[in-house]
Amino acid sequence: MADETNESNTATAATKARGTRKTRTGEVISSGMNKTIVVRTVTRVPHAKFGKIVKQMKKFYAHDEENKAKPGDTVRIMETRPMSKLKRWRLVDVVQK
Repeated sequence: MADETNESNTATAATKARGTRKTRTGEVISSGMNKTIVVRTVTRVPHAKFGKIVKQMKKFYAHDEENKAKPGDTVRIMETRPMSKLKRWRLVDVVQK
């Protein structure tokens, strides 16, 4: 029993040391590649000088193991280890078809 408690404490400590992973929600704009999707996220921020709210769009390449996301779907992606030159995110779930 002491070993089980020690292992769970070690796992908890490792998670805290690593920190929480970033998540983003966006729209799939391409799924033509095998096991890869391109997700566009929209962030609304105030303009630095004028203060008007502007949209900032950014593309993320994400790993989709089962090829289940299609263009037009809204998905949630999570930061992960580098999987290729561009892929540093993975698909968590499809929020809306």
